Amino acid sequence: MSKGILLINLGSPDSPNPKDVKRYLGEFLMDPRVIDVPLWARTLLVKGIILNTRPKASAKAYKKIWWEEGSPLIVLSERLQDKVQKQVDYPVALAMRYGSMTIKKGLQELVDKGCTEIKTIPLYPQFAMATTETIDVKVDKLVAENFPQVTITRTPAFYHRQDYIKALSKSIADTLEGVDYEHILFSYHGVPERHIRKSDITNGNCKMNGKCCFKMGSAQHEFCYRHQCEITTVNVAKKLGLKNGTYSTTFQSRLGFDPWLKPYTDRTIERMGKAGLQKMAIVTPAFVSDCLETLEEIAMEGEEIFHEVGGKEFTVVPCLNERDDFVKVVTNMIEEWAKAEMQLTM
Repeated sequence: MSKGILLINLGSPDSPNPKDVKRYLGEFLMDPRVIDVPLWARTLLVKGIILNTRPKASAKAYKKIWWEEGSPLIVLSERLQDKVQKQVDYPVALAMRYGSMTIKKGLQELVDKGCTEIKTIPLYPQFAMATTETIDVKVDKLVAENFPQVTITRTPAFYHRQDYIKALSKSIADTLEGVDYEHILFSYHGVPERHIRKSDITNGNCKMNGKCCFKMGSAQHEFCYRHQCEITTVNVAKKLGLKNGTYSTTFQSRLGFDPWLKPYTDRTIERMGKAGLQKMAIVTPAFVSDCLETLEEIAMEGEEIFHEVGGKEFTVVPCLNERDDFVKVVTNMIEEWAKAEMQLTM
């Protein structure tokens, strides 16, 4: 069978125009694994409220970060795809879970090149319902309906891979070389607490108390987003030799009134600034490509909050994007898969 690789990221509007943003938000927020409430409630919330109020504000935010070449997330993902393609012998396609660069188009591109065995690589280091799971479910549905001849191999969360931790740590060290900072904030994308409970395959072992996250060997950790974020921070801090008290983990981008993972990034930035912290560095390990949440929410809004409460220096570590060491992480995953498949056929 002919092998192919499908890299999958979140997605982006086609432009920062409110109409394109509204179309994109509608697809994204109507996903039952993003807003996991009954269809009638999700429809009322998204189509009745959010899509009538949020697109204009979101469009303004996108305009702030939009590049000449297009959406930063798309451009950076394409650069990553190009570099990975140059390192492997298999066709590498790129798709987005939402927006016009659909997963169906990505699969079709590989099928047209003769691929019948496809490895999907969601570009999320940590597993979450609203990221990795929704991609896996969408891929399975598309294959069953349109590509029955294709065999799919999924890629598990890679937050604990040594090469990933090494690349992430090196990116932080490179950015902060010569920078005088007092605290590093590891800011991950937030999810509702109920998502963690729904992903708990042990049916109730998750205590949501911040303690079980650090107990190694628990079965639910394979699908526990909070655990995987906390351990990413721990492993990077260890790699960098950070001292306790000089770094912390927070969560950004909450929506609605239900409890989301805490502590919140914006409130932590504000609290630390008010407490006298003058020099903060911040990294966003849940994202591999810079996007609205990193370029606008963190690098612009986060810095503004910090300065408003008296903070002086706010250093943002870029995402891994198309760094060569991250390209190597992706190619390592591909080569390990190809080698394992080859051994199975021998």
